[in-house]
Amino acid sequence: MLARLGLRAGDISRMRLDDIDWREATLCVRGKGRGEIRLPLPQEAGDAIIDYLRDARPPADSDCIFLRTIAPFRPLAGASVSGIVSLALTRAGIDAPSRGANLLRHSAATSMLRAGATLDTIGAVLRHRSVDTTAHYAKVDVDMLLEVVQPWPGSVAC
Repeated sequence: MLARLGLRAGDISRMRLDDIDWREATLCVRGKGRGEIRLPLPQEAGDAIIDYLRDARPPADSDCIFLRTIAPFRPLAGASVSGIVSLALTRAGIDAPSRGANLLRHSAATSMLRAGATLDTIGAVLRHRSVDTTAHYAKVDVDMLLEVVQPWPGSVAC
């Protein structure tokens, strides 16, 4: 969900069992500023959550989806989510400019941009208030732009 929907670490740590509508395949995300949005739940993310709930989630009375694996089984903190991402990057041998969950948020934005989504659409999914913030997250793919760029009218090609 971090990589596909660009969720924040805090979104993951606050996620509750009731936030998922399995029939509609949607996920309610409560983010900064108490804003709330319903996003599509990708099939592979839903399958991974089901596997986690069935096979890996520790038994606890908490309605939070993701819990610490060591007792007491409390909800994960946002910093723990970023730590898990950092550890996964290290294990995969990936040398990235940043190491936390926010890296996957940037990657999700770039992936949506490459798939043809507009900055407005990406901003809506990432829940940005400004298109300038979205543009910062959705790094421009220079090679992709070179394929679609049009010459300036009346100018000589470079």
